Amino acid sequence: MNLGKVVVTGGAGFLGSQLVKRLLPISEHIYIIDNLSTGNHAAIPQSEKVTFYKESITNEKVLEEVLPKVEYIFHFACKNLILSVENMTDDFMTNLYGGYLLLQKSQACCPQLKRFIYASTTSIYSNASTLPTPESYYNIKLPYAASKFSMEHYCQVYYQMYKLPVTILRFSNVYGPGQLATNPYCGVIAKFFEAAFRDEAMTIFGDGSQTRDFTYVEDAMDAVILATVDGKAIGNVYNVGSGIETTILNLANEVQKASGAEPRLAFAPKRKVDVVERRCISAAKIQQELNWKNTHSLTEGIIKTYNWLKGEG
Repeated sequence: MNLGKVVVTGGAGFLGSQLVKRLLPISEHIYIIDNLSTGNHAAIPQSEKVTFYKESITNEKVLEEVLPKVEYIFHFACKNLILSVENMTDDFMTNLYGGYLLLQKSQACCPQLKRFIYASTTSIYSNASTLPTPESYYNIKLPYAASKFSMEHYCQVYYQMYKLPVTILRFSNVYGPGQLATNPYCGVIAKFFEAAFRDEAMTIFGDGSQTRDFTYVEDAMDAVILATVDGKAIGNVYNVGSGIETTILNLANEVQKASGAEPRLAFAPKRKVDVVERRCISAAKIQQELNWKNTHSLTEGIIKTYNWLKGEG
């Protein structure tokens, strides 16, 4: 497999940087566009095959320079959930306007485009009334979900009007190697490990009975590659998750067991973004159509994450 030249927006972020590592052996060259607002430059692999632009995806000149060179676009740049409620305008400008601009420039500047992979989110389901939640469901409650779901619609418009080869992947609570607690907006698993290593209490917002559907990063990257090379993925939307509900209390217990930490918890009031009581997605579509498999149990993923973090330390 050789994908030729590709671009990864948000390539210094958690998912983006892990994708870059996965793409290195199967690409001729990788262009990364990331303004480092939450990304980490050190996460980008050192390679002659990588060209990094410290720029926003709203920089039209950079898009016009890079896009004519590539055949694959992986759009992972975004403002995250927590930041979206702090500054809704920034969320709109990056997640929706920036994404729309990327679609527009892709259609105009990239005639040889073979795939446009958009990293969306299961946050568009909010506190879903249907569990496991299929791709047909939505329940928009927060600015982040609004901008990400709106961008999905523009992806579909560009597919319908211009046959732009888009595929939308809705990721559910991805965790694993590459996710560092030094990023203040990282996921709960990285935060729990940070507390364990510091011998501090793990902070839970609410009572811990809320559930999430955790996805190990290697499985998430498998989904990206399958969606990139399988023609059936074009024009489609896929959930990427385990299909297993895990309470935050059980998650804390798994991290404590893996790290050998004393079981110490601290409970804090819910934040503005804490609107989801239960999350469990249906991965049936991607399993059936693209033959994707969730190969890591939560315990296995937590142990791998712990070993990576200890190696980093």
